[in-house]
Amino acid sequence: MGQKTNPIANRLGIIRGWESNWYGGKDAASKMAEDEKIRAYITKKISKAGIAKVIIERTLKRVTVTIHTSKPGIVIGKGGQDVELLKKDLDKLTGKEIQINIMEVKNPELDANIVGENICKQIEARVAYKRAIKMALAATMRAGAEGIKVRASGRLGGVEMARTEEFKLGRTPLHTFRADIDYTWKEALTIYGKIGVKVWICRGEILGKADLTPNQEPANDKGGKMTSNRGGGDRDNRRGGGDRDNRRGGGDRDNRRGGGDRDNRRGGGDRDNRR
Repeated sequence: MGQKTNPIANRLGIIRGWESNWYGGKDAASKMAEDEKIRAYITKKISKAGIAKVIIERTLKRVTVTIHTSKPGIVIGKGGQDVELLKKDLDKLTGKEIQINIMEVKNPELDANIVGENICKQIEARVAYKRAIKMALAATMRAGAEGIKVRASGRLGGVEMARTEEFKLGRTPLHTFRADIDYTWKEALTIYGKIGVKVWICRGEILGKADLTPNQEPANDKGGKMTSNRGGGDRDNRRGGGDRDNRRGGGDRDNRRGGGDRDNRRGGGDRDNRR
C-alpha cells in the first residue's frame, strides 16, 4: 500500500500530525470547505513566498492561521503592511476573526512543497526539465536528506507525445511507517500544456514516540530523534586511522633499517686500524 497511498495521509497519527486542528461537530463540512478556501487564497496571494504548509487551528471565536514559509520577509512586507492586508482579506473571506502567525522554514531543501514549487517555476521559465530536477536532487541530498524521488509527467521538453520520467537519489522507503517522508504534487503551466511534478523526500527515520502537535519543525531540523544511515565518521579512522608512519612501522627511517653510524655498522673505527 505504500506505493499507492499518499505518504503523508498514510503516516497520520503515527509520526505525523494533522494540518487542521479543531473539533468539527455538526459544522465539520463547512469548516473543511473554509480551510480549503483559506489555503487556496494564501497560496495564490503569496505564491512567491515559498510556502511549505498552512496550519489552521480553531477556537470558539478565533481562527489561528500559521504560515510556514522559507521567505518570511515577503509575507510580512515593509513594516508588516502585507501581513495586515492579508489578515483583512481573510477576515472578509471567512467572516471571522483571523490571527496570522509566520514561521520560517530553516531547511527549504528538505521540504517537498518548496522543492516541487522550485522545479515547476524553472520548467515554466523554459529551463530544461532534466537540469531543473537534477539540481533539486543534488541540493536536497547536500542538505542532509536520506533520499529523494522526483517524477515528472506530461509533454516533457515540448514533444508531441506525453510521457513519464522518474529520477532518484538515495532511499525513499514508502512502506516503512517510521520513515519521515514528505510528499507533494505540483503543476507547471507551460505553453504546450501542464506538466505534473511529484516529489518524495526521505528525511530519515523517527524512533520512539513522535510529537504530533501542530507547528512542529521536521525532526532533521531539531536533531535528536532522527537516525541516518549515511556512514559518516572520520575517513582515516574507518581505514585504520592514526598516523601514516606509525601504521607502516613508524619511527625514524634510519632506526628501522638498523640505524646508527654508517661506519660503525661496517665494522666501525678508524679505517687504518681495520686493515
